[in-house]
Order: sequence, then C-alpha cells, then structure tokens
Amino acid sequence: MRILGIDPGSSVTGYGVVARIGGGLEHVASGTLRPPRKASLPVRLHFVYRALEEVIRHHRPDAAVVEQVFVANSARAALVLGQARGVALAALAAADVGVSEYAATRIKQAVTGSGRAPKSQVQHMVRRLLALDTTPASDAADALAAAICHAHASRVAALGTEQRRARRPLRRALPRVSPAR
Repeated sequence: MRILGIDPGSSVTGYGVVARIGGGLEHVASGTLRPPRKASLPVRLHFVYRALEEVIRHHRPDAAVVEQVFVANSARAALVLGQARGVALAALAAADVGVSEYAATRIKQAVTGSGRAPKSQVQHMVRRLLALDTTPASDAADALAAAICHAHASRVAALGTEQRRARRPLRRALPRVSPAR
C-alpha cells in the first residue's frame, strides 16, 4: 500500500510517499513544492494543485493524508492555510484517492511519542524510521510523518478487523443462554 502525506502551505507544500510492505515501511519519495514567491495567491494555489497532480500521477498512492487545520497565530494565516488544504483535497479528489485527516499532535505522537515534539525531533525520527541517508526538509518530514501515522493507524484498524472476524465464529458457536427463572 502506498500512502501520500501532504503538509499544505501556500509558500511551501511538503509531500512524502511511503510504502507499507508487510510489517515495515519504505520511503518512496519526498520533497517540497515551492510556488513563485512573488506570485499572487491564486497563482501560488494553482501551482500547488498542478504540482500535486503530478506527484499523484507519478507515485499512484492508494491513500492520502492531509494534516488538519490548527488555529494559527492570525486569522489571515489560518485562511490561507485552509485554502492550501482545499487545493490539496481537490487534487486528491480529482484523482479519486481516499483522504484521511489527522491532527498535528496525533501525527507527532505517532512518530516521536510526543504530541508536542519540535520539528527537529520529527525530522530526526522520520529519518530513523525510514532509514534515510539525509534528514528531509521540515515540510517534507511533516508530510512523511503524516503518511507514517496513517500507515500505523490503518494497520491497527486492519488488525482490529481481523480480530473481530476471528471472534465471530466463536460467538456464533456459543449457545444462547436464557436467564434462570
């Protein structure tokens, strides 16, 4: 299963693709998308959309993860971040890729063990977990962390489903017991 993580932004959008193979994870690709700095917001958002289309087309993910919006320092920053997220969600929907969303604290928790970990710790743990030769840029590391989080969450969900299926025949085999009168 290939999972695409996206850390959206209007100035820098990080992406990371991991493959879940058996019980392990393998780094497929990661990087940052940087629209022209002085371009208008609509042009930057269009750049991100087209670049994500290319990433999706090239890597063919089975699932995708986009970090949920957090409350930013300013309303304007939150609005622009929300627009960048919308562009990422639209690109994924256009490619018919299923999307999951996780809070930043949950992503950090899955990778570092702490929901309040600094970016440097996320970068370090992503490098270790994926056995990378170099430390990825912070936006790419955040995107890879989101993909890792989803890989673990979907694996746990799949294990839970298998366990429920394994218990069903046992429940059916048990006789119904009526309460004593």
